[in-house]
Amino acid sequence: MSQAIYSIIRGRRSIRRYTEQPVPPELVQRLLEAAIWAPSAHNRQPWRFAILGLPETRQKLAAAMGERLRADLTADGAAPELIERDVSRSYSRISGAPLAILVCLSMADMDRYPDARRNEAEYIMAVQSVAMAVQNLLLAAHAEGLGACWLCAPLFCSELVRLTLDLPSDWQPQALITLGYPAVTRQSSRCALESRVLWR
Repeated sequence: MSQAIYSIIRGRRSIRRYTEQPVPPELVQRLLEAAIWAPSAHNRQPWRFAILGLPETRQKLAAAMGERLRADLTADGAAPELIERDVSRSYSRISGAPLAILVCLSMADMDRYPDARRNEAEYIMAVQSVAMAVQNLLLAAHAEGLGACWLCAPLFCSELVRLTLDLPSDWQPQALITLGYPAVTRQSSRCALESRVLWR
């Protein structure tokens, strides 16, 4: 059992290209069940999930996010050919996946304080809780033979994403997870552990 979990952790990769095989709804349900067993601050479970199963929904979101990306890169003074390449790649990654899950954060059940310092800490705890749910989801997807990729792009246009998908007002988009059966395999590496650890 212990070797199996280490194998899953080490074997997971970010996969961006998928076959056309659909992801069964019961499998999506299992992934979400795995996600919500992540630890969360005060056990408030601030995660929210929007399942983007319809191609037209993913296309609509991809188009809206692409336009925002184009506007941002234009304002940055990026070269037109670079802008179009990035916008096209973004659109393809989102619209081309058989399924996507938008993971959001809600502060509705989190604590509130009279000072900014503790409110900021509470928000960070909620962000960390949602991130742990995402990790559970990614590991479960890999264990089920799926490929998945964590896209952080919604953070750059969270209100646009919320409005495009008509989400509740307290849902704050944090990550978009594309999912499908992998059409490619990938290798990966990590920096030496010693370069990232201090023992005290």
